[in-house]
Amino acid sequence: MDFLSRARKVFEIELAEAQAVAARLDAEFENAVRIIQAAVENRGKVVVLGVGKSGHVGEKIAATLTSTGSPAVILNSLNALHGDLGVVTDGDVILTLSYSGETDELLNILPALARFDVKVIALTGDLTSTLALAADCVLDVKISQEACPLNLAPTSSTTAMLILGDALAMVLLEARGFAKADFARFHPGGQLGRALLLKVHQIMRGEDKLARVSPETPVVEVIKVMTTCRAGAAVVVQGDGTLAGIFTHGDFARHFPTEPNIGTRAVGDFMTSNPITISGNKLAAEVLHILQTHRIDDLVVLDDAGRPIGVVDSQDLSRLKIL
Repeated sequence: MDFLSRARKVFEIELAEAQAVAARLDAEFENAVRIIQAAVENRGKVVVLGVGKSGHVGEKIAATLTSTGSPAVILNSLNALHGDLGVVTDGDVILTLSYSGETDELLNILPALARFDVKVIALTGDLTSTLALAADCVLDVKISQEACPLNLAPTSSTTAMLILGDALAMVLLEARGFAKADFARFHPGGQLGRALLLKVHQIMRGEDKLARVSPETPVVEVIKVMTTCRAGAAVVVQGDGTLAGIFTHGDFARHFPTEPNIGTRAVGDFMTSNPITISGNKLAAEVLHILQTHRIDDLVVLDDAGRPIGVVDSQDLSRLKIL
């Protein structure tokens, strides 16, 4: 068996099926977004209900919704009729996942849910199923084939459900004006949280580690200052303290072959004038974007008056677990 060929076939099938589901999106999707948005804005939540593989997909959808500002919980179908219905309150939205729409464990809960003032959204592959007919809104995830060679194991169908759940969460995120600051509140841990919560002045190398020189300083002296500060760049400042430019080890290496006497020359002749800078009050996440966009290793940090107060060295980002 050609393993790689078979693996690519799985991708091919699932991508094609996902695109087919996307092509069928219609007003029902818009209706689903409005139903969930209205519930959340009225302090309701999304209660996700699924069985088997659909249940696993439901857990991921619930996690994505919750992390992007639309509170969601999982209702265990086996325990729902034995007390777990207590998580449901009037005004909630019930998001049900069943490809066949005829899953007994799920259908048995519908009569009990009817006693609540809730809306039911169904993700199913059969628009004529019992679940679809009982729902207030139906999202079509019908596929023509699973990626399983036996056409049995849920593969394309669960992928379609997962992507549709992501689409709901992302459209809701935009519709509700969910911003980076909101995202940071819900993700305070890990690399993502640090990048979103920390400010530039908290991650920069400050005055005590800043290689600061004037434009007239000989390059050899600049290198000594950089070595003392263990810095990859020197910040060149004017007499009034404002930024004149930046000089890096890379600049020295590039100029040395054509300027062998560079050591005795003024650094102002070789510095990069008007370098890329950032304010100390900006978020660390913006540092990542700037370094990647401009392909630089050192970023000068300025205060409100345009004076250098530090440098962000790309090597520090890994140590701070931001990169």
